Amino acid sequence: LAGAGNGDIVQQLEYRIARLEGVLRLNKMITESGGKIFASNGKKADFDATVEKCREAGGSIATPRNPSENDAILYFVKYFNTYAYLGINQSLIPGKFQLLNGAPLSYTNWYSNEPSGKGEE
Repeated sequence: LAGAGNGDIVQQLEYRIARLEGVLRLNKMITESGGKIFASNGKKADFDATVEKCREAGGSIATPRNPSENDAILYFVKYFNTYAYLGINQSLIPGKFQLLNGAPLSYTNWYSNEPSGKGEE
């Protein structure tokens, strides 16, 4: 890209990123909500491995904060016909859940009698 101006380089990078995102969407590996990208490889893993893989990718495990983000996660649940891990865990108080950093949940959309911590919330 010798001689190309910064504007040209940025435009080329934006174009390449858009193409890559398009391919990932076609392969059902990403979806977007509110400017956030939600991604999955569809492979089964335990919770700790999932948290680590998200960290390695420069992100974090999904934690729905509104109905749109909940729908983005549900997209993968339906496509891969499996449950998804969320970035929450049970607090020291039985039946109460929190974000992984200990902060309270600001959005919940549980089924009746959930969360139970059994994976069907």
